[in-house]
Amino acid sequence: MKSLFKEKLSIESIGRIEIIIAMTLFGTTGLFAKRISLPSAEIACFRAILALCSMSVVIFLTGRKKYIKHSIPKLHWLFLSGAALAFNWIFFFEAYKYTSVALTTLCEYFAPTLVVAASSIFLKEKLTIKHIICFIASTAGLLMIVGVSGGRKSSDFIGIMFGIGAACFYAINVMINKITGEIENTVKTAIQFLSAAVVLIPYVSFTCGFSILTIDKTGLISLMILGFINTGITYYFHFSSLSKLRGQQAAILSYIDPLVAVLVSVFVLGESVTLYQLIGGGIILMFAFINEIDFEKIFN
Repeated sequence: MKSLFKEKLSIESIGRIEIIIAMTLFGTTGLFAKRISLPSAEIACFRAILALCSMSVVIFLTGRKKYIKHSIPKLHWLFLSGAALAFNWIFFFEAYKYTSVALTTLCEYFAPTLVVAASSIFLKEKLTIKHIICFIASTAGLLMIVGVSGGRKSSDFIGIMFGIGAACFYAINVMINKITGEIENTVKTAIQFLSAAVVLIPYVSFTCGFSILTIDKTGLISLMILGFINTGITYYFHFSSLSKLRGQQAAILSYIDPLVAVLVSVFVLGESVTLYQLIGGGIILMFAFINEIDFEKIFN
């Protein structure tokens, strides 16, 4: 009995370490993206390509290629979710160019609220009183962030709008993933990275064009870290942890991401965020957290 307990504890401990590493790395995304002097769409494009390379290596080294055939019936949905991911990244990186990493990240955490609202409309999922309260409170928090952004022509306001756009595309990605059902997470994500690259290569070609050869050494290293480590490897750690942790544990630890992003924004990048905006962001995170946690199950 004791050995079984130790084994379970060991597996959960590994899962916690994995998700803490993953969320910490996700939180540092802005630190590297801000150092890349390329258009947002091009950053997103190379992020998808590099992440696909690292995820493909993981799939073949861990014997997950056998799951690829299971995804074939859902390829059309996976392509759409990959396209949504591509535009989520474009809007996310564009937001960085106008506002702080902290505000961009806090705005994107409005996505769970959008998913709940959309699920009740399109997937006919039951909308509870808790969902409604969380939706209203998260919206109020978002309005607090927007309300002190300095007007519609200010840089902050434009960045926040891009952040909200990123949240919308992230919500679309989550909604489509719900439709695809049970597909091995690593394979699913690799196909989404491939789809994102397929969408972004022609998009970049016909809009801003490729200027990767003009990038400096710092930008190139940052791009490599962003693609290989902060995306490919980090997604693997994230999905690996989910198989070792209870849903409630994973949900709680996932909020390390915005916490790290805010700390990086304020203390490393020296970006300014008002107290009112931080309170608004805190409200979004708090009610997104409440929305995800099943308190009845915890207390029982």
